[in-house]
Amino acid sequence: MATQAPSRRHQWTGVVAGIVAMVLVGVLLWEHRNAAAPVDATPRVTATTDGESATRSAGRPQSPAARGGANVDQASGLPYVAESKLPAEAHDTLVAIRHGGPFRFPRNDGATYHNLNRVLPPRRDGYYREYTVVTPGASNRGTRRIIVGSNGEMYYTGNHYDTFSRILEGV
Repeated sequence: MATQAPSRRHQWTGVVAGIVAMVLVGVLLWEHRNAAAPVDATPRVTATTDGESATRSAGRPQSPAARGGANVDQASGLPYVAESKLPAEAHDTLVAIRHGGPFRFPRNDGATYHNLNRVLPPRRDGYYREYTVVTPGASNRGTRRIIVGSNGEMYYTGNHYDTFSRILEGV
């Protein structure tokens, strides 16, 4: 007895079922990747180019206990860096931010910073804006940025978003 070839309708049903399964697996992986970490997640502290230490949470929120310390911003768990300790080019960027421009890289400065590596406190997309801090000798925008939250808080990174410090303004 010869077997019949499956009908086109049966073939398409299998294709659609396969696509639906792949989408569901993708959604589950996405949710797992973006799930909140346990409250005991511990930060990793590294040194930045300006000698200040910076905390990176490896993509995980930190517990209030892990955020402690006098030189650490309690809201973000990140170390403070005094505005006066930032590179001179950062001061130029801060002046431009406070005056609404002009910016050296107008197509990029003021753009949404999506916080994809989740080092900064989690907020809705669009909450953070990024601004370039010129890197002397760089042929491109370099690796230094200031990130500004909608509530006015400012963060500095000298290593292209790997670590951040909360800017202590006026100090």
